Amino acid sequence: MARPLLTYLAILIAGISILVLEVARSGVTVTDRFVGPTPVATLARAGADGPNVVIAHGFAGSREMMQGYGLILAQAGYRVHMFDFEGHGAHLVPMSGDVTKIEGTTRLLMDQTRAVIDDVSDGAPVALLGHSMATDVLIRVALEAETGPLVLLSAFSQAVTADQPKDMLLISGQWEPHLREFGVDALQTVDPDAQEGETVKQGDVIRAAIIAPWTEHVAILQSRTGRLAALDWLNRAYERDTVASAPPTGWAFLALMASITVLASLLARMVVPEAALPPSHQPGVLRYLGTLLVPAILTPFIALPLDFGVLPVLVADYLAIHLGVFGLLSLAMQRWLWGPFALGWTGVVPFTLALVALLAWGIGVFGFALDRYGANFFPIAERLPIIAALVIGAIPFMVADAQLVWKAPLWRRIAARVALLVSLGIAVALDLEGLFFLLIIAPVILLFFFVHGAMGRAFGKRAGPLLAGIALGIILAWALGVSFPMFAATGAGT
Repeated sequence: MARPLLTYLAILIAGISILVLEVARSGVTVTDRFVGPTPVATLARAGADGPNVVIAHGFAGSREMMQGYGLILAQAGYRVHMFDFEGHGAHLVPMSGDVTKIEGTTRLLMDQTRAVIDDVSDGAPVALLGHSMATDVLIRVALEAETGPLVLLSAFSQAVTADQPKDMLLISGQWEPHLREFGVDALQTVDPDAQEGETVKQGDVIRAAIIAPWTEHVAILQSRTGRLAALDWLNRAYERDTVASAPPTGWAFLALMASITVLASLLARMVVPEAALPPSHQPGVLRYLGTLLVPAILTPFIALPLDFGVLPVLVADYLAIHLGVFGLLSLAMQRWLWGPFALGWTGVVPFTLALVALLAWGIGVFGFALDRYGANFFPIAERLPIIAALVIGAIPFMVADAQLVWKAPLWRRIAARVALLVSLGIAVALDLEGLFFLLIIAPVILLFFFVHGAMGRAFGKRAGPLLAGIALGIILAWALGVSFPMFAATGAGT
């Protein structure tokens, strides 16, 4: 496809996607406030008098991630209250307590949830909707307090019994087999013959377990089937007949993100003039693989003793050290096996302008769209030192990576990403208890390379690898710094 046609198509798709996403928000007012230290966003149409619904997100999530369900309920006249758990999103207080004990972190999250419920309650039982980690919290809250119906996405909890919770809809992604099994088990405590897709009743207990087709643990948050089922379940419980449409916001969001990624090449052509760049200095296969394997294997053994655990974000200290050591070892191997670096475009003023343009696009434009329609991306002040610490390790890593993949064929780019994941896997194997959460970071890193890596390549083709490496190092640190929960192991702040 010719480049101008691809650009026009990306602009058209972006416009249509924004229209779909804004239609889903039309008529709904979002009011931000605090319940104690907890940030709460209330979604409601003008004059809405429907029941209150409290919505809670999963681990490493935020209230923004739950708006797919929040908006359809608000459109139908419910008053929806989405909040950030401690350590997540815009919450200033880190998570704390013992994550392995119900009376530790779980109890603190239950108390926080009950504070939000008490604040919004108007005498009628408040409905609860949650995803992943929040499902266990909400179930345990429902066992202790009088609540309305529960709608649980990707749920799991050991607290479910044959008669509690009484009113519960379980929605699992099609590609979540273990969580689908939990949903069936929750039905069969009521009716041993119950199967997925059925609604079971016994006395005042009513439950259902359904599938959100073509979804997994994250895509379920935009499932049209899931959103409509949630509305129907609450309407049944509250004897309402309100309706609302469920536009394809998931596809629109993905299309918008893809369009912004594609349009980075247009920005690169606008701000980076044509320049004579040095030829690619990609070495032979054995030298290339050697450049990958040495940092991948050695980095965990060097980085683990240097992890002092001072940053209030899970595994952030280690990740910053790992990235920095990996990057420095990679640069050293490249210099030894490849020869001089191909830094590319020079000139302080044009280099700085291009760097600012890439950062503005990758953080500002992409980040604004992500923050408005998908997930929290703009940090509170308390996270800025965390991002700064991550930058120290992320920049050398990304500069080395940019050198590795500059003008490289696809298989070499894939091999470079696999080398990092293997290296992180070795680290987890060496310290499973301390670094387990690195496994959860892996999808974030892959998504970063898929999206921001493409933006960096667009600029790198015209300006060389150094500019792309520095910008992507800053963006990677930013993305990691806002994604993972702050955690105070001592229990401070609770």
